Amino acid sequence: MESFVQFRIARPTDNLALLEQFYCNGLGLSKIGDFTGHRGYTGIMIGVPDASYHLEFTQHIDGSPCPAPTDDNLLVFYIPDKKQIDIIETRLAAMGYLAVPPENAYWQEKGATIADPDGWRIVLMNTKGI
Repeated sequence: MESFVQFRIARPTDNLALLEQFYCNGLGLSKIGDFTGHRGYTGIMIGVPDASYHLEFTQHIDGSPCPAPTDDNLLVFYIPDKKQIDIIETRLAAMGYLAVPPENAYWQEKGATIADPDGWRIVLMNTKGI
C-alpha cells in the first residue's frame, strides 16, 4: 500500500463566500488555508485542523461554473453525537439551508441531507462511520 500523506477534494465554484459560510459557520469546519491571485484563481481550504484531508473550493476571475451532480453524489460526515447533528442542522436551517429528501432512503434512516450553496449535497450521518 502506498503511503499518502494527505488528500484534497477540490471543485470550482462561483459562490466562494457562500461556501465558506456554509462549511465554516454552518457546518462548523475550519478554514485552514486560502490563496488569491494564483493565475486568476482565488481559493479556500476547509477541513479539520491537523487532519490529512480537506476540501478546496476555487473561483476563477472569469467564472467557475460547476453544476451540481446527481442527487445521489454525496459528501458524508459521520457524527456519532445526535445532539451535534441537531445543532448543525438548526444552524444551517437558520442560514436558509433546509434538509432535503435524499435520493437513497438509506441516508434518511440515520441522517440529514442538505444541499450546499452550489446544490452539492452533504449528509450528516448519525453513526461512527466504517
